[in-house]
Amino acid sequence: MEEKRQQLQQWIDQSKNIVFFGGAGVSTESGIPDFRSVDGLYHQQYKYPPETILSRTFFDHDPEEFFRFYRNKMLFPQARPNAAHQKLAQLEAAGKLRAVVTQNIDGLHQAAGSRTVYELHGSVHRNYCMRCGKFYPLEAVAQGEGVPRCACGGTIKPDVVLYEEPLDERVMEDAVKAISRADMLIIGGTSLAVYPAAGLIRYYRGKKLTLINKTPTPYDRQANLVIAGPIGEILGAVRVGEI
Repeated sequence: MEEKRQQLQQWIDQSKNIVFFGGAGVSTESGIPDFRSVDGLYHQQYKYPPETILSRTFFDHDPEEFFRFYRNKMLFPQARPNAAHQKLAQLEAAGKLRAVVTQNIDGLHQAAGSRTVYELHGSVHRNYCMRCGKFYPLEAVAQGEGVPRCACGGTIKPDVVLYEEPLDERVMEDAVKAISRADMLIIGGTSLAVYPAAGLIRYYRGKKLTLINKTPTPYDRQANLVIAGPIGEILGAVRVGEI
């Protein structure tokens, strides 16, 4: 393990165009549960499966139940960035890391100070009226009960990608461009089971593909370095030197 951590440090020291690609495991150390672990959201019992509730069809047909679930299980306004978020922001500030590509919707990368963040699945911090387009902050949805309404009477929808909805084309294009230009790609806290997001890895052309995750992923054999463990603990120990 120590040898692998030293290899990680060496590659980061040598790299000038790092891209980080992360998933739910990046935020578990901030107290936000992931989806697919033993205690994750998908293993808990509800009247409907989470995949059903978090679909566009369900949102359109039963918004009351959608928002009850969404407020209870998808919003964590008290969460704060952990060591992984903070280290990535430091690497960006040092001129090492060029972009963060995330499947998370919690906004913790930006809260830690990261500036170039491509949010593949949107953000709970952006909400808009489906009728007039007016923007609303997280509080407009988190507070109250029932379906949040705009002053015009329209439904306020979180700017998150639900099942059955396409990913934002511009965000995907920017993420692909960043990954294809990277001299090091660090993937952390993700099972790499969600597509099309997981498919972004194929655009990486370098030889420093690093996977950091608690459990094995389908891409372990393709990686140049695999480190098993908590992403915050492992990235937190990285020393940051400027270019």
